[in-house]
Amino acid sequence: MSADDPLSSEVIKLFALITDRYTREYDSAAAHHGLTAQQVKVLLILDEAPLPMRRMAERLGAEPSNLTGVVDRLQARGLVERQADPNDRRVKLLVTTDDGAVMAKDLRERLRFARNPLADLDADQRHALRDLLRLMAGSDERGPKSV
Repeated sequence: MSADDPLSSEVIKLFALITDRYTREYDSAAAHHGLTAQQVKVLLILDEAPLPMRRMAERLGAEPSNLTGVVDRLQARGLVERQADPNDRRVKLLVTTDDGAVMAKDLRERLRFARNPLADLDADQRHALRDLLRLMAGSDERGPKSV
């Protein structure tokens, strides 16, 4: 089967549509507050629980050094702060401020689709989708299928 068949083409277009919708929602919510999409993601993650910079970078798939500027800008706006970890004072935790928590709540309300893009799928459909995506994600490791 080639990507040129109508079904594959439709699936690829649907992936692009979903990705675009997700990205546009993040960009729109971010722009409303004068933030970048990356800053929004940091703020939403921190609103769930304080994290060290290294863990935040892992969650975002970014280098800690690249994340420093993002966090610095959020801190300058009074949305996050760095605090000593009570269990290890050598570690700095990133935490939301009260203003950051208020903004995170508003951001979540603006991210209707992006907050839960699988909302219309039942558990069986989610499992099936997960299994299919795992199969697709692993296909590059096995090489192309012979026809």
